Amino acid sequence: MSAIHKTILLVEDNPNDEILTLRGLRHNNIANEIIVAHDGQEALDYLFGTEGRERVVPALILLDMNLPKLSGLDVLRRIRADARTKTIPVVILTSSRMERDVVESYQLGCNSYVCKPLNFDEFIKAANHLSVYWLILNEPPTVDSL
Repeated sequence: MSAIHKTILLVEDNPNDEILTLRGLRHNNIANEIIVAHDGQEALDYLFGTEGRERVVPALILLDMNLPKLSGLDVLRRIRADARTKTIPVVILTSSRMERDVVESYQLGCNSYVCKPLNFDEFIKAANHLSVYWLILNEPPTVDSL
């Protein structure tokens, strides 16, 4: 499957960080469909098709840690606990640089932990690296093989 047909689920409650992330991805010519969930519960509703939402099976989840309703770590726990979602790559994209957050994220099964760069140029570079690796280079299992 080419990168163009792979959906990204961005879970971000901060409107400024949402805009920055979307701009960073678009600046790097990422044409993938990007679905934005603004809290942890909304992310789970997309992933599991609850609350009247159509189920989304993204190729990549960019997950903030500090979210309303359910924290990013609670969302990660639920993703890894369900056979339908446990192999979806999850990148924690957060402003937290606290060691305990990094450790707990990896213990819960995140695939990568990225601190949000503070300036736009650095964010553009980070978005490019993330998208090239996770959408083009990475070879995940097919849903049918699980």
